[in-house]
Amino acid sequence: MSLARATAGGILTAVRADRVTPGSQTSLREANRARIVSAVQRRGSLTQIELAGVTGLSPATVSNIVKELAGAGVLHTSPSTRSGRRALQVTLARNLGLVAGVHFGTRSLRVALADASMQVLADQRMPLAPDHRADAGLRRAALLITEMVESLDARTDELLAVGVCIPAPVDRRTGRIITVGMLRGWDGIAVPEMLGEELNVPVTVDNDANLGALAETRFGAATGRDAVAYLRVSHGVGGGLILGGRLLHGRAGGAGEIGHVTIDENGPICRCGNRGCLETFVGAPALLGMLAASHGHLTLRDVITRAEEGDPGCRRVLSDTGQHLGVAAANLCNLVDPEIIVVGGRLAEAGEVLLGPMRTVVGQRTMPSTAGPVEVVAAALGAAAEVRGALAVALDTARLSGALGVSV
Repeated sequence: MSLARATAGGILTAVRADRVTPGSQTSLREANRARIVSAVQRRGSLTQIELAGVTGLSPATVSNIVKELAGAGVLHTSPSTRSGRRALQVTLARNLGLVAGVHFGTRSLRVALADASMQVLADQRMPLAPDHRADAGLRRAALLITEMVESLDARTDELLAVGVCIPAPVDRRTGRIITVGMLRGWDGIAVPEMLGEELNVPVTVDNDANLGALAETRFGAATGRDAVAYLRVSHGVGGGLILGGRLLHGRAGGAGEIGHVTIDENGPICRCGNRGCLETFVGAPALLGMLAASHGHLTLRDVITRAEEGDPGCRRVLSDTGQHLGVAAANLCNLVDPEIIVVGGRLAEAGEVLLGPMRTVVGQRTMPSTAGPVEVVAAALGAAAEVRGALAVALDTARLSGALGVSV
């Protein structure tokens, strides 16, 4: 075991001892060490002043503990500047291990590797057949992870955990998709067991919009907010909710599925089996179908590019999409009252052509509040939000399992 992991393990032991014999100066110092390590792990990177604010410890205490843990190889420090002033940036040392994040899209696979400070070290994508089977996709993901670890000159045993996001509702307890037919070829697949056997590490699985919400709350546009609604609008439509700073999964993992809110009870049949779901009006097939007669074959990227260039048909379709999203988002706001709505996925790249109409409708249809209208913004992490969320839950899993040696 490395010195860094041994030291981190010592922190964990001391914290547990502190719970048994409180009041000791030694146990208090070890608890403060664990508090600092946990804060850096969750945020990825903090200055010493920020660490003092987050942990409630004095700047002098933070400085002394950071210096000690940096010497032990648990933390890494580097000079930085904040608001024109010199500062010391604190991250976890890279030698604590690696985590992987996997994002299965409807037609693509994205894998990222990060160290314990959430610094992304490698990021690769590959196409998938529209109706790919889960077993083939998971084997490709395992192979790609192994190749990427080796490309970093790291050992496979340095991989601590894997997070996976899937474009369908997932039961977090089992890692299985909870609805039939939502993602063909994946029904009944136990993802944690299958991928875990391939890589011999813990695997955590969740819905892609949930993990996009988590990433934007921890690292992106909703940092510091306790109540967040995240809408992922791409080939399909999904949603994730953060309430009280925690992901809301609901009874079996179906919370936040805004794409399957009914907009028109007599509308077209949705892939979920219901009629008139939001996704049947704003998902890629609907958008591209509306333009097929006038514009021929287009991709979502084509629609966004042409709208940016002033094409009236493409701008109209995106504007209508923003209005439909606004109606659904307003209903969501009247139910859960989020502080902010973050819009991610491919269509968020359309910017104000989409967000402007959406913002207007949300303002019109939500209950008036002295707090003002709900903020509607584009995802700060863009297309990386979901894979960053997968990395975050992988790191959480590593921490809770003790693989990092720190659990608070």
